[in-house]
Amino acid sequence: MEIIRKIESRIISFLEPGKVNILYGARRVGKTYLLKKIANEQNVSYLWLNGELPEVQEILETKNLNNYRNLFAGFQLVIIDEAQAIPQIGQILKIIVDELPHLKIIASGSSAFALTNKLGEPLVGRAFWHEMYPLAQLEISLQENILETIKNKDERLIFGSYPEVINLVGFDRKEEYLKDLVNAYLLKDILSLEGIRNASKIYDLLKLIAFQLGKEVSLNELGTQLGMSKNTIEKYLDLLEKVFVLKKITGFSKNLRKEITKTSRWYFWDNGIRNAIINDFKALNLRNDTGELWENYLLAERLKKNEYERANKEMYFWRTYDQQEIDCLETKNGEIAAFEFNFASKIGKIPGAFGSAYPNASFQTINKENYLDFIV
Repeated sequence: MEIIRKIESRIISFLEPGKVNILYGARRVGKTYLLKKIANEQNVSYLWLNGELPEVQEILETKNLNNYRNLFAGFQLVIIDEAQAIPQIGQILKIIVDELPHLKIIASGSSAFALTNKLGEPLVGRAFWHEMYPLAQLEISLQENILETIKNKDERLIFGSYPEVINLVGFDRKEEYLKDLVNAYLLKDILSLEGIRNASKIYDLLKLIAFQLGKEVSLNELGTQLGMSKNTIEKYLDLLEKVFVLKKITGFSKNLRKEITKTSRWYFWDNGIRNAIINDFKALNLRNDTGELWENYLLAERLKKNEYERANKEMYFWRTYDQQEIDCLETKNGEIAAFEFNFASKIGKIPGAFGSAYPNASFQTINKENYLDFIV
């Protein structure tokens, strides 16, 4: 199934000489495929460079203008895939942009940590940043009708929406792909960083997070369980967010002293990755975590929708010390929208403390009957 990516038109609209478009996101979400599609549709001569190849690194690291002129001669568009693998790529791109301003440049990468460190300062005022995710339902819905979407709902909760997973036929093949993805690619960028040696500890941390979807996470407790310091746990979680495995959601507080704000909840960008980490692909009727999968799915899809539509909304959870809670809050321009997630069809009630503290906030239950209005 050929799916048009929402980010495609934005990247094309920002392509201009003397600027760098930076596309970043998790490995295997379709960045390379998308960039090749864009390049082939531009009707210009382009040069494709793989930043992980030693010969590409060698010539770019020379920072020699004559080398660059020879390399890029006759091309109008240059694409550097996996740019984070190239040392000093920020300085390299700055030289190219400044000295060869006729070129349009796209750089892609799978580590926000590496890309930000290497590209951020040198390319201030010279770069446009674009984030790409596993397939969003608002993208998939352009290719499947609503009956197909409803039919595939349970499958998306279990296997997620990586492009290859969507196109594979058979649950066994989807499961095998996700396990291979986790084992071979998921932590590749983290483990390449200096000082990160213990892959098993990171996997153990991910497993603990996977079993705490929708719950506040105590860094001290995680550290005790894993035999690691709180600071190390915090560092690993930050890195897992920067390689687009996890997403951190913080607590919202404004009017009540008893609101919880100092803890966070962690969600996975993709349900299939979460289930691969705990090696559980059972059908929903055989699981005891359907509510958690539903919450993770809706949050991830809403985040993707908001990002692609440039909604500029902040997302939180809300909970008080006496256990009143709301799964998801969105704020923008002082307005608050509250959402409760329920896999069943029943309609939830707004918590009394929240209604009193924020009488102007809207409240809605998101269930199987109306969820597409929330994510598409």
